[in-house]
Amino acid sequence: MGGEVTIRVRAAGLSHLTLSRGRAEPPLVPGAEVAGTVLAAPRESGFAAGDRVLALCRRGGLAEVAVADTEDTFALPAALSFERGAAVLVDYLTAHFAVVERGGLAVGESVLVRGAERGAGIATVQVARAFGAGRVAAVEGGEDFRAAVRAGGLIDLAVDLVGGDSFVDVLRCLGPEGRAVAVPAAGADPAGFRVNRLLLNNIDVVAADWAGWALGGSGRLANAWAELAPHLNRGALDPVVERVHGLERLPHALAAFAEGTARGKLVVRL
Repeated sequence: MGGEVTIRVRAAGLSHLTLSRGRAEPPLVPGAEVAGTVLAAPRESGFAAGDRVLALCRRGGLAEVAVADTEDTFALPAALSFERGAAVLVDYLTAHFAVVERGGLAVGESVLVRGAERGAGIATVQVARAFGAGRVAAVEGGEDFRAAVRAGGLIDLAVDLVGGDSFVDVLRCLGPEGRAVAVPAAGADPAGFRVNRLLLNNIDVVAADWAGWALGGSGRLANAWAELAPHLNRGALDPVVERVHGLERLPHALAAFAEGTARGKLVVRL
């Protein structure tokens, strides 16, 4: 399916994609994930003027009018406002990629999510539960978590959105044949660790670079969305918006996102 959908943007979410695209040379309008109403769309797209949608824009999402590829545009669930809809795509598709695609979660497995206080971490906890995890241990980035997590039993799958020196403690929480997933876009930059840490229990460590994967192949976003959408529609996935800013407050919102102090998603209303 080709062509583009023109969208009257009502809200745009802030994410690592917003910042990375904002570093490019001007003139460039940053912004990637949007929610709004269709102004125009190809007939074969299935969308019509006035439809509520959310979309991942390859360029220029932080504008009153933006365009997105038809394959990157999806129906906004009826229960979600534009502001909450703008909090979905990057965080929840990243979480799905980390937990399901790269982590290979099996029903009933235990999951550790480190960095659970921010938007992507909240989404990862919800995705793990929605896709059948048993015990889910959610810990904050600066928390001394190792003893408390291990007291509840060793972990099958760990998703780390923080990185740094404490990544080795994530590995120490894993049981035999456990898996650790580092999410670099969320800030996880694992420090060095001895390879024997992996060999002792046959542990796997993989990266989850969702943006590079999703934008590098046709149909990948749509396939992941098809798995996520039913859970959104039944309320198992519930986007948490920390604050909604007006467009005039965009510099403040971007600074708050870069500082990493927000709990939940930062959204800009247009």
